[in-house]
Amino acid sequence: MEIHIFWFILLGVLLAGYAILDGFDLGVGILHLAARTDEERRIFMNSIGPLWDGNEVWLVTFGGALFAAFPSAYAAVFSGFYLPFMLLLFALIFRAVSMEFRSKQEWRWWRSFWDSSFFVASALATFLFGVAVGNSIQGLPINADKNVIASMADLLQPYPLLIGCFAVATFAMHGSIYLYLKTTGELQERIHRWMWKTFGFFVTLYMLTTIVTLIRLPYVTRHFEDIPWAWLVVILNVLAVANIPRAIFKGKPFYAFISSSCTIAALTFLFGIALFPNLIASSLNPNWNLTIYNASSSETTLGIMQIFAFCGMPFVLAYTIIVYWVFKGKVELGKFSY
Repeated sequence: MEIHIFWFILLGVLLAGYAILDGFDLGVGILHLAARTDEERRIFMNSIGPLWDGNEVWLVTFGGALFAAFPSAYAAVFSGFYLPFMLLLFALIFRAVSMEFRSKQEWRWWRSFWDSSFFVASALATFLFGVAVGNSIQGLPINADKNVIASMADLLQPYPLLIGCFAVATFAMHGSIYLYLKTTGELQERIHRWMWKTFGFFVTLYMLTTIVTLIRLPYVTRHFEDIPWAWLVVILNVLAVANIPRAIFKGKPFYAFISSSCTIAALTFLFGIALFPNLIASSLNPNWNLTIYNASSSETTLGIMQIFAFCGMPFVLAYTIIVYWVFKGKVELGKFSY
């Protein structure tokens, strides 16, 4: 496999891993204020407490891989999205702070403040991720010097905002299914109703986003003629979406969670197909696109890093598997719980 393509695929794997794993974390945060009692909100936080920081390793690894393999694209992205990325960083930090500080005092106003902060930070982070994806699909104003010349208003156009809302809907659905797996009793019964509502929200925006994308950005399907097997991913994506309500109806939430994860993975794959071979498309001139070839490090550098990737990825996977195995099962509140 050509080494530039290898790194493009690896970035996709890391992005999909983060979206699946931290996606339900963020989804739990989006649903946090729907809990009725203090105990229920503690259960929500403790369902992701042992996992959320490990899940974000995938995001850190993605950023490091992008910086090392495609430094020009990294520089352009972080210069163009500087303010949104600072807001994203603030949201991710504040989400963690909210979890750590919430139970330090029993004052009602104190816990209400951190509950609201947890919700806002989770929803904002998810929305900003979606806006970044939307802008990447439709292209950014990149000039000949590989600089993004865009204001905040340029980044908040209707299509990226739609993708941001779609991301919130997707992660809310993913989080509700995860919460059902981790809870019991009356709370679990209410979450069962949430799964139907969040799925309805998701599938509505899924269809709307698909229609708008195909009408407004028809070039996203340009590679399907060259890569006909990519249609299999489209079919699998539709089947995975269709299996979510089927699994919920049949009382098989684990299969619903697997289908939700496969849906996110398929959407990430389709995002990569729409971009390839670009990392960032220029809306000013196609000749100024940042591709996996003109934005990459030298082949020698990519080759050396490939060795480290082969050595390091098994540790990331092993760590993830072990943590999820250790903390499997229902949430139980204890002395050291959030």
